[in-house]
Amino acid sequence: MPHQTMHALQAHGLGGLDRLRAIRARTEALAAPLSPEDQTVQSMPDASPTKWHLAHTTWFFETFVLRPHAAGYAVFDPAYEYLFNSYYEAVGPRHPRPQRGLITRPGVEEVMAYRRHVTDAMATLLSTAGTASTLGDIVELGLQHEQQHQELILMDIKHALSLNPLRPAYRLPSGKAPKACPLAWREFEAALVEIGHEGGGFVFDNEGPRHRVWLDAFALAMRPVTCGEYLEFIEDGGYRRPEFWLSAGWDCVNQRGWQAPLYWEQCDGRWKIFTLSGLESVDPARPVCHVSAYEANAFAKWKGKRLPREAEWELAASAIDDSGEVWEWTASPYVAYPGYREPPGAIGEYNGKFMANQTVLRGGCAATPRGHVRSTYRNFFPPDARWMFGGIRLAEDLR
Repeated sequence: MPHQTMHALQAHGLGGLDRLRAIRARTEALAAPLSPEDQTVQSMPDASPTKWHLAHTTWFFETFVLRPHAAGYAVFDPAYEYLFNSYYEAVGPRHPRPQRGLITRPGVEEVMAYRRHVTDAMATLLSTAGTASTLGDIVELGLQHEQQHQELILMDIKHALSLNPLRPAYRLPSGKAPKACPLAWREFEAALVEIGHEGGGFVFDNEGPRHRVWLDAFALAMRPVTCGEYLEFIEDGGYRRPEFWLSAGWDCVNQRGWQAPLYWEQCDGRWKIFTLSGLESVDPARPVCHVSAYEANAFAKWKGKRLPREAEWELAASAIDDSGEVWEWTASPYVAYPGYREPPGAIGEYNGKFMANQTVLRGGCAATPRGHVRSTYRNFFPPDARWMFGGIRLAEDLR
């Protein structure tokens, strides 16, 4: 289970039942602008249909809370155990991830009925005297898990809509104009520091245990790299110059035809970008987004800088600006902290099994639920992934 020092259902402003209903309603509100056809499509193997997210987050509560702990609970449909398991080997076989878009049945209406069935059963369970305190940890993990899928819903539907020739918008433009500011740096002296969660409230198991790390002197940029700065890299031939690229990254450039960040395209000689609000002109003041770790590393090398290590990022988190607009790639592989132990049982598969061939991102993005933006949160994706809201913050060594 995630490390906690108090029952997380009682550690937030809303009671357990109210939080359950609010978070479940938020997920459904994110899906509401989408047609049933929108919610069924799967645009690539790494993405999932919105309908699948709605069902899988429900499956989580049914599988790990209701079935083992709610006396007399009636399973909604036994077939869903196979259809909506994601990667929990200990639970049993599952439908192949790349084929989730083929699950045309159950339809959206049936999935919503499934959600109501499980939410009502959860409400009954949490209303039972003493249940909230007994099951607080696993229920809170389910709520945090659902919030993670809220961000995934936006990531995945953006990718799907971007491939539609009509370039449909998911939502209206926000109207918020970013402010451009000169790039400033914050310097940090060499020191033995502690990173990882200190305890108190909810954290995922991969955020601890707290441990010491030696850091040489470094400097960190006070804001993320902007689209305008990245455009200079493009115009200087950045995607045609192998000297800036890691070998695997250069293979991606050539094999996949990368010429710019994901969702960028040239229209009449000008760069446009597909957003959740449709196709827009690239705003040079906005943080560059949807770049892979390979692109982030190549840009940093072109600038004569580097990407921060995750311990550096965490140390500097309270001092840097504009964190939370885009996830920020680090130079650190996603591995276990010293002393980390996977939780027992199927829940132990939540984070630990992915600690290979992944790269850490820190911070958060505009689609990240507010409570997930914290200095110790460790996001992770393969270094060639681009559909998450990944950006760049520069670092440099100080001698």
